[in-house]
Amino acid sequence: MSPRKINKEEKRREIALSCSDLIHEVGMKKLTVAEVAKTAGIGKGTIYEYFENKEDIIFEIINMHIEQHHEEFTKEVAKLNTIEDKFELFFDFVLNNSEENMKHFNGYKEFLSIVLAEENPSMKEFNCEKNEFFGGELIKILEDSIKKGEIKEDALNLADGILTYHKGLALRKMSQANFDVRADYEKFIGTILQLIEIKK
Repeated sequence: MSPRKINKEEKRREIALSCSDLIHEVGMKKLTVAEVAKTAGIGKGTIYEYFENKEDIIFEIINMHIEQHHEEFTKEVAKLNTIEDKFELFFDFVLNNSEENMKHFNGYKEFLSIVLAEENPSMKEFNCEKNEFFGGELIKILEDSIKKGEIKEDALNLADGILTYHKGLALRKMSQANFDVRADYEKFIGTILQLIEIKK
């Protein structure tokens, strides 16, 4: 009987899944390929059969978290009727202070600190890809509300601005003491909605 052929993508995900908590425990900067190999229960050399470098491992882990987020987001957003509720869900990553969410938020904080402090083209490119992904989710929210006659068609032109505000809100939460994220969000989104909602 011939040995089962290993699916490279499946194996990458399997390794990343086994190390998904490691990235939060030791941090991205301190994470080593040796630790990944030990946690995954394989040799260090085997890691390089599936990943180019440490960043490649980090990207795979983050991608898995984003895929999970997207599945949950798609499921939850379909249950919501108003654009206010959909915006709330879209901004949940920044607004939610639960222990589980803060673990991922602090991981994002470290990722951003690396992107901002180091000249790392692969991380910058990855950040651009993820920005486009989340921008696409926001556009779907706006397009759906336009189709329902809930908001003006011009609201679509605000997508980039709202996404930039989302990033800015996250940065302010990371860098300012006693910053009231919820109050700032409600004031900003409340004003946006007053401008774009179709009055019935």
